[in-house]
Amino acid sequence: MSEESSCCEPGCCNEEAVAEQHKQSDDVRNEVRKSYAKVAEASNNNESCGIESSCCGVSDDIDINTLNSLRLGYSNDDLENVPDGADMGLGCGNPRAIAELSAGETVVDLGSGGGFDVFLAAREVGENGKVIGIDMTPTMISKARTNAEKANFENVEFRLGEIEFLPIADNTVDVIISNCVINLSPNKVQVFSDAYRILKSGGRLAISDVVASCEMPEEMKNDPALYAGCMAGASLIDELESYMQVAGFKEIKITPKDDSKDFIKDWAPGKNVTDYVLSAHIEAVKP
Repeated sequence: MSEESSCCEPGCCNEEAVAEQHKQSDDVRNEVRKSYAKVAEASNNNESCGIESSCCGVSDDIDINTLNSLRLGYSNDDLENVPDGADMGLGCGNPRAIAELSAGETVVDLGSGGGFDVFLAAREVGENGKVIGIDMTPTMISKARTNAEKANFENVEFRLGEIEFLPIADNTVDVIISNCVINLSPNKVQVFSDAYRILKSGGRLAISDVVASCEMPEEMKNDPALYAGCMAGASLIDELESYMQVAGFKEIKITPKDDSKDFIKDWAPGKNVTDYVLSAHIEAVKP
C-alpha cells in the first residue's frame, strides 16, 4: 500500500501504471470506509467493534471510551460538553491543544467522524466562527449531523467528501485540524496540496497523527487491519515534511510523542507496532 504518485511525465509512468495506482488507492479508501462505517454503526447500536482500544475500535463500555479520550489529552470538561455519541474514544492525540483557536475563525476538521473535535472547536470559535467537518463515510456524516441537531449546534456543518479533494472553496479557512486520519490516505501529497489550497494566507495546520519512526516490514504495510487501524499507512517523518514542503507550507514542525507508545501498543497486541510508529503533533503555516 504505497503512496500514490502524482508523476505522469514521459518516462515516469504510463497509463496502465497510473490506472493501477488509482485502483489500488480506491481499494484502500473503500476498505477504510467500510471499517469506519462499522465503527459508526456499532456506536449507534451501543456495541463494540474492532480492537476497542484502537483508533478504529469502539467499545460498548462508555468507561473504556472515556479512558481512551482522557489519555489522548482531553479533559473531563471536554467530554461533558459534546453530544452523546460524538466521543467514540478514537484518535491519537488532541489537535486543539496546538491549534490555538480564536473566536470568529473558520476551522475544517479532516476526517471528522462523529464530530467530537468539531464540537469542541465550535465552542472555541464561538457563534461568529464556523467549524466544518469532512468525512468520506456516509454513516459517520449522518451520525455527526444527528449529534449536531440533538445538541443544537448552529456553527457546525458536516460535508461528505475525501480529504484529498475537499469540498471547500479556495482561501477560505483559518485553521485545519485532524486527528489520526491523514495516515489513512493513500495519497498524502494530495491531502497537503488541497489543505494548502483551502487555507487563507497565514492559515495553519494543527494535526495529531501517527508517524513512522522507521521503515515498516512489508507484511505490516500490507496488512489491511493495521492500515485501517492507523498504523500501516503511517509515513516517515522526513516524508511528511517533504509532502508539506512540496505543497508550499512553511514553519513546519513535527513533534513525536514518545508517551503515545503507551496506548498505541494496545492497538495491535503482539505486533510490536511501537517499534515502528508513534503519535506526533504536526504543525505548519501557509505563507
